[in-house]
Amino acid sequence: MDARSDALDEPARRVLEFEREWWGHSGAKELRIRRDFGWSAARYYQVLNAVIDTDLAARYDPVLVGRLREVRQQRSLQRRTRRTSSTGAA
Repeated sequence: MDARSDALDEPARRVLEFEREWWGHSGAKELRIRRDFGWSAARYYQVLNAVIDTDLAARYDPVLVGRLREVRQQRSLQRRTRRTSSTGAA
């Protein structure tokens, strides 16, 4: 395996750096996403989720990727819980 195949590509690094910088800030994240990446928020989150699912991202920044995976898992659980409680009402 050559060194290039063992490294994150530039867009993936930029997304992770953005998330590291953004963590804990308030404000219009979607506006920054549009300005910095030229992507819609939906596209950004598609890319982010794909990036954090890779082993390369976990090796690049294990703490950040672990935190992002945990947040994603918690939000998924909350969505499932809301959906279950709203459909289970009599």
